[in-house]
Amino acid sequence: MAVYAIAFIAYAIDLARRSAAATAAADAASGAPVSAGVAAPAAVGAAAKGASGSATTAGAATPAAAARGVDGASVAYGRSPSLRVGVAMTVLAWALHLAADITRGLAAGRVPWANMYEFALTGTLVITTVYLLVLVVSKHDLRFLGTFITGLVLVLLGIATVNFYVSVVPLPPALQSAWLVIHVFVATSAVGFLALGFALSVVQLMQARREAIVASAKAAKRSFLATLPDSATLENLAYRVIIIGFILWTFTLMAGAIWAEAAWGRYWGWDTKEVWTFIIWVVYAGYIHARATRGWRGSRSAWLAIIGFSTVMFNFTVVNLFFKGLHAYSGL
Repeated sequence: MAVYAIAFIAYAIDLARRSAAATAAADAASGAPVSAGVAAPAAVGAAAKGASGSATTAGAATPAAAARGVDGASVAYGRSPSLRVGVAMTVLAWALHLAADITRGLAAGRVPWANMYEFALTGTLVITTVYLLVLVVSKHDLRFLGTFITGLVLVLLGIATVNFYVSVVPLPPALQSAWLVIHVFVATSAVGFLALGFALSVVQLMQARREAIVASAKAAKRSFLATLPDSATLENLAYRVIIIGFILWTFTLMAGAIWAEAAWGRYWGWDTKEVWTFIIWVVYAGYIHARATRGWRGSRSAWLAIIGFSTVMFNFTVVNLFFKGLHAYSGL
């Protein structure tokens, strides 16, 4: 958690630097004096060229600020030292997190996701894993999401450590099945992708608000959002990762029904956990359907994605803690 906290601080510093770069670029484009230390001369020069319509190139040693307008739109941003530190600390935190998860499994003699503490430990590990994988495979630079991802992981790990921690205990009979490995692992993988889609949707709403202010010819606040992709790009990225999460959640629902038949002799019994798993599926199915066939784009699709992830968190916390049923495996 301490390493995640360092990564979070580094990402937060990078967001502040992005805001400073956006301000410097806008000042250079408008001919206003640029504060010393806010941006390197090369970056300011690039911003001035960008404002006049010329091609810009990011500086190699410092974050490049290349504005294509005074208040609006894009400011190209390179790699800041704090961003590199944030990614490096995230990788280190992930390695330590993985070691903790493996040692918990070795101590238990089974996969480490049989109660709420272990599910939180493994689930947050998967969220970080998905984030790092997306950084590698995506053609878009999504490192700016590090603040949201490491912040979410910190909060969930903190809650799990303080409120959900339990010692290693034997598995209940219903959990002594190969479906524990399949069903829960796929569920945690789905949560990882849905969490990334949630973060992208939050940033999309912030970016859309900024774009609306710019479109209305009002002076937009020069913030880190100027260095990020536009809201349409963020929405498309969120849609893609949520589709992956939805496919995995669909398999989770199916595998859970098969496991229920093997453990309790019925595929569906309207247990609280089963109902909320289905509710999550319906919300995300509605999100995909509304966006693909009904033309729900922009803020409406973003809010649906946010509501969907809220149901995931509600299912993990409130349902597990306050509702009784066959799935009460928290061990609290």
